[in-house]
Amino acid sequence: MVKAIQVKGLQKSFKKLRVLKGVDFEVRKGSIYALLGSNGAGKTTVIKILATLLTPDRGNVQVCGFDVVRQPERVREKISLTGQFAAVDEILTGRENLIMIAKLRHLKNPHQVADDLIRRFGLTDAVDRRVSTYSGGMRRRLDIAMSLIGKPQLIFLDEPTTGLDPEARMEVWKIVKELAKDGTTVLLTTQYLEEAEQLADRIAILHEGRIIVSGTLEELKKLFPPAKVEYVEKQPTLEEIFLAVIGKKEGR
Repeated sequence: MVKAIQVKGLQKSFKKLRVLKGVDFEVRKGSIYALLGSNGAGKTTVIKILATLLTPDRGNVQVCGFDVVRQPERVREKISLTGQFAAVDEILTGRENLIMIAKLRHLKNPHQVADDLIRRFGLTDAVDRRVSTYSGGMRRRLDIAMSLIGKPQLIFLDEPTTGLDPEARMEVWKIVKELAKDGTTVLLTTQYLEEAEQLADRIAILHEGRIIVSGTLEELKKLFPPAKVEYVEKQPTLEEIFLAVIGKKEGR
């Protein structure tokens, strides 16, 4: 297996608060890997360490074959990060945002790069309007398009559909699937369990600073009690699996 990410024994504390207590996982190149967890579980901290924005206290972390502590510049050449809130300039138009990032990355033909992404992400009708007039879904599409400038091998999506309506969420899901189909590795953090069900090749649950279970959706289903046979066989949802694994029950 060609690995885009390798994490072993990752630990991180903020003063006396231990956020990550020994995280281990691997992500296969060209796959979609979902990291699930409640608020405060440490998902964003993991992403920031992988993206070289935070330094781990302990552990070995490699991204695209490079160590995040000893070779941060090489890591940054290979990755892109899309955070929970769209990082776009609202004063500029969508086209101007794309051209600006292409120029910052010192690409030879920024206007052509922008035009290609405009077509790919269906932004043609709005691309010459100020971003301040965009809907939430359109801003997110532009944000992800900007993240792909320079053709990163690995993209981090930190809760990319937070605050979006169902239609906009489905638009983002389609884009994520296309990224993986084109060979881009995607590490996705989310609180929406349906999102992980729809997108991820492998799913990990981060709880109280550790990954307590990981695998494909089918592998995780096997951890749940046998299907109930009523009038029809009831398969467990990912939400039921998540709550069972972290020791909670619905309604509590």
